[in-house]
Amino acid sequence: MSKFVTRFLKDESGATAIEYGLIAALVAVVLVTALTAVGTNLQNLFQTVATDLIPKG
Repeated sequence: MSKFVTRFLKDESGATAIEYGLIAALVAVVLVTALTAVGTNLQNLFQTVATDLIPKG
């Protein structure tokens, strides 16, 4: 039983998986934030183009 506990405490593979999960979550948050900002700017650009293309008069 003592060997099992010692081996369990020295095993770091679970910690590595958690670190990769945290990194993936951080990347996802950054991507969502960046794409939201780009989408808003792109929407404004298309709205400007559409407004300029509508004939006045």
